[in-house]
Amino acid sequence: MMRKLAPTGIAAAKIVGMTIHSFPGEQRNSGKPRTIKPGDTKLEKQWGLVEYLLIDEMRMVGLTLLGKLNRILCAAKHINPQIPFGGINVIFFGDYLQYRPVYDALLYTDFSQSSKTKSSKTPTEKEIQQRVARSLIRQINCMVKLTIQMRTKDQRYRKLLERLREGQYTFVDYELLITRVVRQSSVSSLCESPWNEAPIFVFRNEIRTQLNHRAAIHNAAQIECAPMECVAQDSCKGKPIEDPVLMKKLLELCDSKTEHLPGLLVLVPGMPIIITQNIALELGLINGINGIFRQLVYQPDSVSTDNLPKTFPTSTQYVHKPLYALVEISKSKIKFSLEILQPKLVPIPIMEQIFRVNIADILLKTQKIKTK
Repeated sequence: MMRKLAPTGIAAAKIVGMTIHSFPGEQRNSGKPRTIKPGDTKLEKQWGLVEYLLIDEMRMVGLTLLGKLNRILCAAKHINPQIPFGGINVIFFGDYLQYRPVYDALLYTDFSQSSKTKSSKTPTEKEIQQRVARSLIRQINCMVKLTIQMRTKDQRYRKLLERLREGQYTFVDYELLITRVVRQSSVSSLCESPWNEAPIFVFRNEIRTQLNHRAAIHNAAQIECAPMECVAQDSCKGKPIEDPVLMKKLLELCDSKTEHLPGLLVLVPGMPIIITQNIALELGLINGINGIFRQLVYQPDSVSTDNLPKTFPTSTQYVHKPLYALVEISKSKIKFSLEILQPKLVPIPIMEQIFRVNIADILLKTQKIKTK
């Protein structure tokens, strides 16, 4: 029996597999290792008959994640931890010279240098697991190198990529890339096609949020529709936050501080959206897939017209108790229409995240402003 894993939802969907985080039951952002008890029947059933494991996009797998996977497989197979991956034959696919893993150590990290500088310090549990994973990588006993480029047909661009990969790029390569830069004189208006549908990349989440808000307001005006805002329902220790000043400050926090959940999510029918969580890999509802927002379903008595932020039109409707959003996902693998819904129309449920925030700092800043 063979299992197929990948570090991201999009990569896993392409090979009809699972993400490395979801399949063994590890949480991506969890700092605590999973507690594995003897007789974990669920884990044993998942891995008991597995003889081969295929992991794609290894460039995005770090030593910490690989160490977690090794630990879980050894426990599931009831095998000595010194036997790599519980005795399962593992096949790695990927290019180590592409993008590095996020918040994790590279697979080819050299620990001999760090051990010289930190010789007096006791290694942490995380560092120990990373060294174990590094030793696993060094035990790879067979390698197949693909040398023929099959995707890039342009010979000049292919040579450029080969030199860039090895750090041997030239000024001629630079001049070739410059030809792809669109000058301001070449674009009459960003409101015209194809520029009005081009993605915009920014360096800060705050700028991205403001651009999305402006685009949503513009789209609402184009179709003569009032913008709709989903208002986050913040709570502390299970109790709703009722202090109006604190509520307002929490809604204004950047989503990089709230586990990527915005305090105010503006929605307009027909606007493009991106799914940011893996909902159902087998159905193609994965992190990073595009869709079109069609409708928000909510409790009728939860709508207000209070102008929470001053940047939105006075006609904006604020929804405090949303139920789910209906999103059209053309690339979904759902082969039948859900009851009462049109084809490719998928209900996306609301999400809940727990995050830490220093309330004292927020209230202190507010008090300083009032005293001034």
